[in-house]
Amino acid sequence: MMDRRAALRAGVFTAAALTVPAPATAAQVTAAQVTAAAVEPAPAGTPALALARLRAGNERWCGDRASHPDTGAARRFELAAGQEPFAVVFSCIDSRVPPELVFDQGLGDLMVVRTAGHTHDPLVAGSLEYGPAELATPLLVVLGHQRCGAVTTAVECFRDHRRPPGHLADIAHDLRRPYDEALRLGAAPGDLVEATVHAQTRQTVAALHHDRLLRPLIEAGRLRVVGAYYSLDSGRVAFSD
Repeated sequence: MMDRRAALRAGVFTAAALTVPAPATAAQVTAAQVTAAAVEPAPAGTPALALARLRAGNERWCGDRASHPDTGAARRFELAAGQEPFAVVFSCIDSRVPPELVFDQGLGDLMVVRTAGHTHDPLVAGSLEYGPAELATPLLVVLGHQRCGAVTTAVECFRDHRRPPGHLADIAHDLRRPYDEALRLGAAPGDLVEATVHAQTRQTVAALHHDRLLRPLIEAGRLRVVGAYYSLDSGRVAFSD
């Protein structure tokens, strides 16, 4: 027979389950929620609120009003026993595009995977799967950026029919399909770098939508995967699906 304390605990858990709100859709996120998302952690299972929190942080960054949240000893102690990041960001290694600064987030807020030109292989894919599959992280952002050096190098090598040295050749190999797509879409020679960055982002988002671990989460509404583009000139991030 269940004892009194166990029964009370069960009643509390049942009541809590009945009062958990359904995840908000992008259309339902209000201005007040966006403001709240700037200072309150986005609960797991709410991709729209997680995206709103990133948007709010980037607005602070662009406006030179960064708040540098979730830092200091108290935050370290809070996270020592576990983590609940609200977003995964897959971006380039470029020193001018640190996601924690670009989105004005702090310790424990983001899981960040960075490679040159946000190129990826099975090891990177596993790293991107970890947050959503193991920690219920509700948002995954693929972040390309203006004047990407890795993409510039690859485009120049393709144009000049030369092989990059060392493992840079592997990076260029991964960027070949986006480059070919940019050509098919009619990008002018002077626009090929930016067009390749955008194509790489689109192709990466599409691949993640078909990832065997991520796809069921996306279809269930528990995960959203979006592309984004960072302007070095303005500091602004433009999101797209």
